[in-house]
Amino acid sequence: MKKILVLVSMLIVAAACAAPPTNQPALDTNRNTNLAADTSSPAMTEADAIAKEKMSWELIQQKNYAAFADMLADDHVEVLSDGVHDKAGSIAGVKEFEPSEVNLSDWKFLPIDKDGFVVAYNCASKGKFRGTPFPLTSMRCSSAWVRRNNKWLAIFHQECPVKKMAPQPAAKDTAKAAASPAASPVTATPGPDPIANEKLVWDLFKSKNYDAFAALLAPEFLEVEPDDYHDKAGSIKGVSMFDASKAQLSDFKAKNLSENVSLVTYMIKDPVFSPKGERASTIWVNRGGKWMALFHHGGTEVDQAAAASSPKPAASPAK
Repeated sequence: MKKILVLVSMLIVAAACAAPPTNQPALDTNRNTNLAADTSSPAMTEADAIAKEKMSWELIQQKNYAAFADMLADDHVEVLSDGVHDKAGSIAGVKEFEPSEVNLSDWKFLPIDKDGFVVAYNCASKGKFRGTPFPLTSMRCSSAWVRRNNKWLAIFHQECPVKKMAPQPAAKDTAKAAASPAASPVTATPGPDPIANEKLVWDLFKSKNYDAFAALLAPEFLEVEPDDYHDKAGSIKGVSMFDASKAQLSDFKAKNLSENVSLVTYMIKDPVFSPKGERASTIWVNRGGKWMALFHHGGTEVDQAAAASSPKPAASPAK
């Protein structure tokens, strides 16, 4: 049963990455010339953003997989406990999920720019997976959407279980002020490379330079973790309360969502707070020539057993 619930928690949120169909023509999302949206179109409203995410669940319950697929960007990325999936993997996953009850709540709306946004929320659902019933399961979900050729498409999704986090050992000397520039040689200069930016963030954690870390976060920064949602102040407080000195980062994957927006996903492994590893993602934005972290989703625990038993979709067409 535990194995089934792990697989279900991976697959039921894939539905959360879709949007209602439109009559817009198909798009080759890998061509930079197609990334621009209609400049006369207004930015997405919170109500409409939530409506799009809710519609995706209706498509899955209706088993309308063609419409579901049409709502995903060709370069769609989904972060689950068994790995990082492309569009084909997301579609294959939802085809084995049959939700009978879905409850979405605690919505958060975060504009990226006029042509992009993030929604985060809690999802509690039950139903069948591969014909086997599963009980009500709760997760925290997030999805990023982009507008391409005036059509809104889901480009990113991640989920983690809703749970209380056990207290972690505090970083040594956290009562002291953040390390001074002289004591911390790390230079906080982010750029268009999201992988380099994320490595920089962790170097700041390890050097306890929390003031420099704070300077890298956008004022409206939002973080999603298993225990709760955190704003900028909450995230800064959180990282100052754990020891990151032994954390190891790997499995980096980067993607440009638009000219001024980039996404990085990666794995964190730490002998104390994540011995088996957990997946995390960050969206970076360029604001007035300065790159800042706007959104982060962590706490997606790595499950190798689920990865071994999950269905393997056919290879995606060459892009």
